[in-house]
Amino acid sequence: MSEFKLNGYTIDVAEVLRNPSPATLYEEALRHDPGTTLSDTGALIAYSGEKTGRSPKDKRVVKHEDSAADVWWGSVNIAIDESTFFVNRERAIDYLNTRQRLYCIDAFAGWDPENRIKVRVVCARPYHALFMYNMLIRPTADELANFGEPDCVIFNAGAFPANRYTSGMTSKTSVDLSLERREVVILGTQYAGEMKKAVFSLMNYLMPKAGVLSMHCSATSDIDTGESSVLFGLSGTGKTTLSADPHRHLIGDDEHCWTDQGIFNIEGGCYAKTIYLTREAEPQIFDALRYGAVLENVTYDEADHHVDFNDTRVTENTRGAYPIEHIPNAKVPCVAGHPTNVIFLTCDAFGVLPPVSRLTPSQAEYHFISGYTAKVAGTEVGVTEPQATFSPCFGGPFLVWHPGKYASLLSEKITKHQANVWLINTGWSGGAFGTGKRIKLTHTRAIIDAIHSGALLNAPTTVDPVFGLEAVTECPNVPSEILVPRNSWSDSAAYDETAQKLAQLFVKNFAQYEDGVSSEVRAAGPNCELAASH
Repeated sequence: MSEFKLNGYTIDVAEVLRNPSPATLYEEALRHDPGTTLSDTGALIAYSGEKTGRSPKDKRVVKHEDSAADVWWGSVNIAIDESTFFVNRERAIDYLNTRQRLYCIDAFAGWDPENRIKVRVVCARPYHALFMYNMLIRPTADELANFGEPDCVIFNAGAFPANRYTSGMTSKTSVDLSLERREVVILGTQYAGEMKKAVFSLMNYLMPKAGVLSMHCSATSDIDTGESSVLFGLSGTGKTTLSADPHRHLIGDDEHCWTDQGIFNIEGGCYAKTIYLTREAEPQIFDALRYGAVLENVTYDEADHHVDFNDTRVTENTRGAYPIEHIPNAKVPCVAGHPTNVIFLTCDAFGVLPPVSRLTPSQAEYHFISGYTAKVAGTEVGVTEPQATFSPCFGGPFLVWHPGKYASLLSEKITKHQANVWLINTGWSGGAFGTGKRIKLTHTRAIIDAIHSGALLNAPTTVDPVFGLEAVTECPNVPSEILVPRNSWSDSAAYDETAQKLAQLFVKNFAQYEDGVSSEVRAAGPNCELAASH
């Protein structure tokens, strides 16, 4: 038996593999994790079981007197008492004690040595260990030898369910975070993304407390000047795809912080959506999914193990996790100077937002708090037309403080460092989903290139009468007819009706935040009266 002492508990199992290499984890997965296999490019293929995505309704945060006043309680941060947390913690450790072998990964979150935390992951599946080895920052041999006690511990017992009769549980899944103990307990879900987002949630608490803005965004930097750009956006808007830019250094694809010195990546890897992935459209991501990477919930040809990225039989949320070093132009260490450009990405399936608009500081705060994108018909049961999705700060499920805390920090930093702010629609043009067409990735890339070159700073614009956005009307390598949405629709009346509908959804959503923002920010949203009379 192997005795493993951890945060006041002793775990007794046949074997604990401490910080095993990727090669060892491959061997462990193929021997001991049924269903796990290799792709023809050498990536490890694994399956997360019933849960193939996050379970935000099952996230719980311990309500403790030391942090209760800081937390934005409600549907994002659902409170449990400390006693319930300990019940679930004990349940997780009891399960881990029954395993023949466990895997322990020690690594860092945060590339800035002044703001990083030490994370320890304890899990029973080798694929989970390899996933977090990729997604956290890998210590050097000396750093590992002197790692000491962790700042955060994740107990991943995801194959074992929560007890639904435990106080505060609404299903057999529970992801519990104690801010005071800096511990995470995972029960009832084996989806690997829960671990990475639990770390992000903790950083979303700790960093703003220290005056540092934590951000759900990707980031790149200029190869010559080191100046950076950050790209905010919800899943499916293009954060990862657009940050894989061969003409710029990649800082990271998902989670960053903005300090008084610049920006840094929280993670050591990327977690990309792989549905419909092709080498032609996204060569850097496609080629990163090789030995050392994890492919989650994909299907493959049993004869040659060639992955079919178009197959959605398991889930549409197929994923690939790989070390950031797999991207040839990644900048390691993943730090950069202050952003010159702040970019908000939205996939507008209503097809009424301009492909690119320049935002005033007040509009930037309004759209940051709104965090708009849209679901399209067919992606979920019952979704028959575009549905607006608003996620504050483009990362609502991972916020801990009230959205106003992050918005005020962003506004302060944008003003101090004179960053330009842009809203880019990566969604539909010429009509809503089902009528119009998705804006070509080549056109969106051309817009990003023009922002980085400075070509759009003095480009002609027109003010959208409904949304008040300063829409750019000329951009190199982008057809001018798509840059003003109303002009791209064949049915102007249908455009006006759809624009009014979306404008009203913006106003309705923002009403819940109005008390916490200035009058200038409140006035920066759509004008529904103009929408109705246009």
